[in-house]
Amino acid sequence: MTSTPHSTLPRRVVVTGATGKLGRAVVTHLRDLGVDVLAVDRAGGRDPRDIEGEFMLVDLTDYGQVVDALSGSVDEHARPVDAVVHLAAIPQPGLHSNAVTFANNSSSTYNIFAAARALGIHTVVWASSETVLGLPFDTPPPYAPVDEEYAPRPESTYSLNKTLEEEMARHFCRWDPELVAIGLRFSNVMEVQDYAQFPAFDDDPALRRWNLWGYIDARDGAQAVERALAYDVPGAEVFIIANADTVMSRSSASLMAQEFPGVEVRRELGEHETLLAIDKARRVLGYDPRHSWRDHV
Repeated sequence: MTSTPHSTLPRRVVVTGATGKLGRAVVTHLRDLGVDVLAVDRAGGRDPRDIEGEFMLVDLTDYGQVVDALSGSVDEHARPVDAVVHLAAIPQPGLHSNAVTFANNSSSTYNIFAAARALGIHTVVWASSETVLGLPFDTPPPYAPVDEEYAPRPESTYSLNKTLEEEMARHFCRWDPELVAIGLRFSNVMEVQDYAQFPAFDDDPALRRWNLWGYIDARDGAQAVERALAYDVPGAEVFIIANADTVMSRSSASLMAQEFPGVEVRRELGEHETLLAIDKARRVLGYDPRHSWRDHV
C-alpha cells in the first residue's frame, strides 16, 4: 500500500492512558506540536488538578463515560474531538488474573471504537503490542527479522486480547468506510533513565530473547503516534514500532545464531539492527526512530 499522509494533524485529540510511560511522552509531544490534547486516565485516586494540562479521570470500561469524554459533553472539556489515541490498558500479563486483564482491556478498546463510530470520529490510533508476534518466543519465530506478514501468534491472555483488538478494528472499518484505524505494535517502552540497566543485558543474551532484544524509546513511540495521526487512508493497518537497534552490544547476527540457530534470517543484518522489523512503518508512515540507548550510556 502506498499513500501520502495529509499535512496537518487533527486539531483536538483524546489520549487515553495519559499518565503511563508512553502516554506521558505522547501527550507532551502532541502538545508541543500545537495539538489540543485532552489527557485521559483512570489513575486511581489521582486528583485531575495534579496533572499538568487538560486532564480527566475516565473509567474506559464504562461506555457512558467514554462517550462523554469523546463527545465534548463534559462542561469543562466542551470542544469537538477529531481523533483518539488509545493507549490505556492493563499493560502486561501477570499484573492481574487473566479474566480481569481480558475484561478490562477488551471492553475499554471496544468502548473506544464504538463511541468513536457513534460520534463520527474517523481517526483512531491504538496501542497493539509486540506480543502478538509470538512473545516470549518459547516457540521460535518463523523467521527474522519478524514483521507484519505472518498471522498473529498470541501466547498469553494479554496478547490474545491485542490480537482480537486488531480483528475488531478491521470490522469497525468495514462498518465505517471512512474510519482510519491504526494499530501500533509497540515494543518494550523505555525512558532515558531505564538505559542504565542495558549494559548488564550482555551478560546473558537469553534474558532478553523473549522479545528479540527489542525496545522503543518513549519519544520515538510518540513520533510513531504523530505519524499515525497524520495518515489518512481509510481502513485498518498494523505496524511494528521499535527502535532501529537492539538492547544489546553484541551483533544481531550473533544473537540469532546463539539463541535461535534454526530460524531463517532473511537478510544480511546491520551490526545492531532491530529484529522487530520496522520497514513497513518507515515506508508507509514515514516513521524514523531518532533515539538510541547508546546515546545515553
